[in-house]
Amino acid sequence: MMDYAGRAAKADTFPKLLRLNAKEHGGEIALREKDLGLWRVFTWNDYQTRTHDFALGMVELGLGRGDVVSIIGDNRPDWVAAEIAAHAIGAMSLGLYRDVLDEEAAYLLSYGEARLVFAEDEEQVDKLLALADRAPNLKHIVYSDPRGMRKYDDPRLMEAEKLAAMGRERAAREPGLYDRLVDATGGEDVAILCTTSGTTANPKLAMLAAGRVLKHCATYLAFDPKGPDDEYVSVLPLPWIMEQVYALGKGLLCRMKVNFVEEPETMMHDFREIAPTFVLFAPRLWESIAADVRAGVMDSSPLKQKLFDVGMKTGLSALAEGKRSLLADQLLFRALRDRLGFTRLRSAATGGAALGPDTFKFFQAMGVPLRTLYGQTELLGAYTLHPTGKVDPDTTGVPMADDIEIRIDNPDVNGVGEIVVRHPNAFLGYYKNPEASVADIKDGWMHSGDAGYFNSQGQLVVIDRIKDLAETSRGERFSPQYLENKLKFSPYVAEAVVLGAGRDTLAAMICIRYSIISKWAEKNRISFTTYTDLSSRPEVYALLRKEVESVNASLPPAQRISRFLLLYKELDADDGELTRTRKVRRSVINEKYADIIDAIYAGNSDIPVDTVIRFQDGTTQRIRTTLRVVDLGASASLAEAAE
Repeated sequence: MMDYAGRAAKADTFPKLLRLNAKEHGGEIALREKDLGLWRVFTWNDYQTRTHDFALGMVELGLGRGDVVSIIGDNRPDWVAAEIAAHAIGAMSLGLYRDVLDEEAAYLLSYGEARLVFAEDEEQVDKLLALADRAPNLKHIVYSDPRGMRKYDDPRLMEAEKLAAMGRERAAREPGLYDRLVDATGGEDVAILCTTSGTTANPKLAMLAAGRVLKHCATYLAFDPKGPDDEYVSVLPLPWIMEQVYALGKGLLCRMKVNFVEEPETMMHDFREIAPTFVLFAPRLWESIAADVRAGVMDSSPLKQKLFDVGMKTGLSALAEGKRSLLADQLLFRALRDRLGFTRLRSAATGGAALGPDTFKFFQAMGVPLRTLYGQTELLGAYTLHPTGKVDPDTTGVPMADDIEIRIDNPDVNGVGEIVVRHPNAFLGYYKNPEASVADIKDGWMHSGDAGYFNSQGQLVVIDRIKDLAETSRGERFSPQYLENKLKFSPYVAEAVVLGAGRDTLAAMICIRYSIISKWAEKNRISFTTYTDLSSRPEVYALLRKEVESVNASLPPAQRISRFLLLYKELDADDGELTRTRKVRRSVINEKYADIIDAIYAGNSDIPVDTVIRFQDGTTQRIRTTLRVVDLGASASLAEAAE
């Protein structure tokens, strides 16, 4: 096993470690990018050269220590090179989600006083130019893809190749400048401004030191080793802390090959071509893959459907006994792993939000070595993980090291309380917000705001956000997130919001998974025009009723859904309904859909809707429909009586 800690001590910033890798392993593959159907290879020397040129180009533009450099676009080699280049000159990097709304982009760029933004292409440039004077410090916009850019004449615009050429010219005039700049970087300097994933409209910016990120990555890798032979596919957004840890921190430290897909739409195809040894997916992506598998089964022959059912039942039964079924593998799982590109997986992880136990067991039975991560941006992402051979889908594992301390504050009679953590490599506070830093960090302990407990095996169980735990008017406590994950195991459910706080019963608003239900509708010769039209069809309601009733059958009476409806649109981060990491913003939902929620609990069977949806490009669509409320009270009562 590599000496990860020793290497992090030898090179305690991203630029130092990249330079070391280029010096010692320059000809080895560091990155790959799918472009126009072909994989482009970047060696450690290529990676170092691009970073070097970007860094000195920014120096030529007058940027340096203390400045903020922002990056927006898809995951690309230029993204990671730009970030490390910013660190090399003593600047701080600030990643923006590529689908960030204008208001949030303006807030972050203004708040961070960003002077330069690396933008991938015309789409991102348009977004930045539309901000006008709302980002007053923004002086330079550097784009990597020149297609469609000839029509612009804004003086702030510059092609990435021109910036790199400026860097080479500066290096010719001042040899050794880059090395002097890199030598001056320190592991305890603020290098990364990382947006928190919380549920407030304006995220905080956590100040992260690159040296601490690398030391944390060394701890992580000692717990779950990786090396130069490992292949990783970077699909989650780079502004997210966990992708920072994997694609940058771990990629630099253990030298695993980091691959970037061509487009989100080609992800699974590109994924199969690489056949990675390790993956990190967010719960939503795992849910989507599981749903697509089951949708494919629905379109197959009766024989294949039967084989799938037998294989899953056999595999899950074996899993419950802590075993693997050879029969299930031969019937089903070997072919599934091959189809999905999972044939070489040695390690797989999920994090960022809770993954439902049913979905987790689905992949475990398939032979995917899935484990759960838990952590916060402020504590450099994940700090708990399932130990090898002790994977429990209901838990998030154990601390990765002895010096990561976790306690439960103010536990109730069942041991459930707030998760509080002391971490040796924690963040340095919130940017320009010392009051929030003091509020969240008390005596060196980070207050997570999450409710949880330790089970009998010493593994951490995370229930939900404390503020999201709810109680009915009858005093029965429930976790909306847990119930929502149960519902989302259905291939027909894309998103769900469970209601019931302060009410006498639980209800749910469900978003259909359009891609799958539209195929189902076509197969069953059900005509429809739009998402709204499809979600209102009685046949779709009947289909979803069976799914909700199936979930209810697995729940105690107090946690069963008594009423539900199908929403006329998908929940969207652009509407503020989800965070950029796809967590439900309950306060926004409760306010935006207050009339619908009140009508559900008023006992209305039909709820008229007349509203306007505004899309990101500024266009609008008026929606006039009637939402049908399905009352499951009778069936829930029968189920309870049967018990």
